Amino acid sequence: MKILALSGGSKNGSNDAMAREALMGAKQAGAEIEFIHLLDLNLKPCNGCIACVNGLMMGTNGDCVLKDDIKWLAEKIFEADGIIWVMPIFEKGAPAVLHIVRDRLFGPAYDPGLNFVAGKIAEKTGQGGPDPRKFIQKVTSFIGIGGSDWSTRISADLNILAMTRKWKVIDDLVFQWSKSIILDDKAVAQCHQIGENIAKAAADVKNAKFLGDPGVCTHCHSRNFYFAPDNTAICEVCGIEGKIQFIDGKIQFVFPDEMYQHAHDTMPGKMKHMDDIYHNETKLKEQKKLPEFKNRVQKYKEFIQASVPGKV
Repeated sequence: MKILALSGGSKNGSNDAMAREALMGAKQAGAEIEFIHLLDLNLKPCNGCIACVNGLMMGTNGDCVLKDDIKWLAEKIFEADGIIWVMPIFEKGAPAVLHIVRDRLFGPAYDPGLNFVAGKIAEKTGQGGPDPRKFIQKVTSFIGIGGSDWSTRISADLNILAMTRKWKVIDDLVFQWSKSIILDDKAVAQCHQIGENIAKAAADVKNAKFLGDPGVCTHCHSRNFYFAPDNTAICEVCGIEGKIQFIDGKIQFVFPDEMYQHAHDTMPGKMKHMDDIYHNETKLKEQKKLPEFKNRVQKYKEFIQASVPGKV
């Protein structure tokens, strides 16, 4: 098995150290290992051009048009059986580099639902279709390292990675007040154990189990929820809808069994999402043909132009 650790922190800082500690554990468990410091790479933010989606809807692989190191990183992730993410906590959540990677490699271009549809289109059009490696289930683990107790968003930010690509999460640890984590023997041991755990899980992905805190959502283990105006509780990671209740003195997330079919990390849930996207995109395509739509776009363009830095 090959385990890849990705760090989004400062060069040779706490995140790099704990990524390497986890890899020590993975190597001890018999895995081949690789380490990438994400800030060493040239990674551009997604510009929303949807070339990837358009490509998939024509039965191709939906390759990104931006020229940077993202394709190299995608290959490294394809080669690995398990991926460990070690991220600093910025204002409760994940840093910019994680969002760039998530948008580019865990967005529409890599969603199994969208790629499933692309494969069906390819069968009819004769195009090459999506890369079959996009459908391979992997195991992944998350480590968030923060300098205070402002840490309540990082887990949801990281777990969206697994939700998009239907990967199995093995461990999910958030360390508060941990600027000096390198000297915290207990925390170091936990990171080492994460490496051992994911190496063992990667050897048998089908039977791999989540080993972290059970959380509140019994499906994806998230503790982050959005409360709608009607008091419906919506898990911010898997999207299951239900109610938060106190049962036997404990907070519990209660929802009907049929909601599993709507979860954002299941193929039925992704197919429903695909249907919603199709109807909305079709509606927008027709609206763009209307004179009223074109006139309004022109009105906004003429009202004000975007400011840009002066050229030297």
